Amino acid sequence: MSTVSTAEAEITDVTASDTAAATAAAAAGMPQSLTFAKALNTALADEMAADPAVLMFGEDVGPLGGVFRITDGLTARFGEERCFDTPLAESGIMGMAVGMAMNGMRPVVEMQFDAFAYPAFEQVVSHAAKMANRTRGKVRLPLVIRIPYAGGIGGVEHHCDSSESYYAHTPGLTVVAPATVADAYTLLREAIRLNDPVVFLEPKKLYWTKEDVDLAALRSRFDAVDSDGAPRGGSPRPGAIGTAAVARPGTDATLIAYGPSVSTALAAADAAAAEGRSLEVVDLRSIVPFDDETVTASVRRTGRAVVISEAPGFASVASEIVARVQERCFHSLAAPVLRVTGFDIPYPSPKLEHWFLPSVDRILDAVDELQWEDQ
Repeated sequence: MSTVSTAEAEITDVTASDTAAATAAAAAGMPQSLTFAKALNTALADEMAADPAVLMFGEDVGPLGGVFRITDGLTARFGEERCFDTPLAESGIMGMAVGMAMNGMRPVVEMQFDAFAYPAFEQVVSHAAKMANRTRGKVRLPLVIRIPYAGGIGGVEHHCDSSESYYAHTPGLTVVAPATVADAYTLLREAIRLNDPVVFLEPKKLYWTKEDVDLAALRSRFDAVDSDGAPRGGSPRPGAIGTAAVARPGTDATLIAYGPSVSTALAAADAAAAEGRSLEVVDLRSIVPFDDETVTASVRRTGRAVVISEAPGFASVASEIVARVQERCFHSLAAPVLRVTGFDIPYPSPKLEHWFLPSVDRILDAVDELQWEDQ
């Protein structure tokens, strides 16, 4: 059995068990243990139930529930007109989503794997990102492009890639990358409610992770209606998009990460604490818009920073973060801002993946280089 086939089988079992556990916990009004995958599935179902204009489509997302089972059960619940399979034609998927969004619908599309999205890139950049500007705001495109992305699953070429820099560089796109189960739910519901296109990056290696979340409390943040009784407005209510979060407080240096790198940064902070060094971890959550305030406040407190990302470092999101921090925090820095990223090579084979990805050891090595002898 291939790695991807094994992953499909595992996620099917996890999603099925998640559904039963979540139902029981919700009925009892208690926090429940959810996987990242189930949180996304629940967010989709909740938004589809709240707004008949929301629909989901892509390759194998219908009865199968998607390769990672994120859309499991949606076709059965909402019908084939609202969650359906498409041909293997990413450009066509994206073009159809643009047309639907122009005509009052709120499409959510899945690009089955990160590198599969490249045939649709022209539609994203030339049409989705530019339509509001082209029409002076008269035509808005409320659509979400879900992309399972990044590494950590031992996938082969074209099944693992970190493409966030392409999208972040394109004005007109919102780009988010959740790292926790709660944020997976909240950010996806917010993304669907935005009136402009969102690239929603889902770290594949996090699909199996579990957290205890108060789903009822998360849902309540979306339940309020507008003053005119409408179920949604021009902006989402909770406000997680555009705001970073301090995932772990610290005093000696700041680790800045997003998506799949946040868990690695937290593990590095744990290891550093055992050696007597206090590292703060900032989870960006939102790449575009970028939360300069939270990031710079953290770096000014600690005086040192390391940016962590799986993508190759050259001309990357990590590069932009380093530039922004050094421009805004120059007089507070005790050392240059460093990066720990993927290498500037095509994504490697599964057996070499662990050498390519940022690791706890690589992060701690970077922290050790932050000119501590000058204290």
